[in-house]
Amino acid sequence: MEQLINRLEDLLAAKFAEADFADCFLLEIKVLPGNRIEVYLDSDTGITLEKCTRISRYLEHHLDESGWAGEKYVLEVSSPGASRPLSLPRQYPKHVGRWLELKLEGGERLEGKLLQVDDQGLTLEVEVPQEQPSGKRKKPRMVRVPREVPFDRIGQARVLIRF
Repeated sequence: MEQLINRLEDLLAAKFAEADFADCFLLEIKVLPGNRIEVYLDSDTGITLEKCTRISRYLEHHLDESGWAGEKYVLEVSSPGASRPLSLPRQYPKHVGRWLELKLEGGERLEGKLLQVDDQGLTLEVEVPQEQPSGKRKKPRMVRVPREVPFDRIGQARVLIRF
């Protein structure tokens, strides 16, 4: 199984060297019971159905020709989908302006709008209670402030779908 995954990774690295696929990158390869192979891809601009189809045909050609997966296998090549967590820093820039939910090391949870991304981490606009003078309103007013979060503190990140 590990050998098959390594061979698929090598094939994908070669494909991503082509100009049409230079913005693509691999997220995960799973080999499941029943010889089911799942390949999750993404790109800096968002993976399209056309790119997934072309990459699937490319991998099928090599799998059929080499016999690495045997005679019978099921290959699925797809994007990670909205419900899957972000797993690489490279995935964040295309989500600037969208809402994220972060689970940080230590159990802290943050929810906010992604403002910017750099090599070390991201800046999220979060709501915090504004300090009130004593004796004032019981419920504090919420204000939005930027909060920097290094990538190495993020345990899990998901894009929130808001309407």
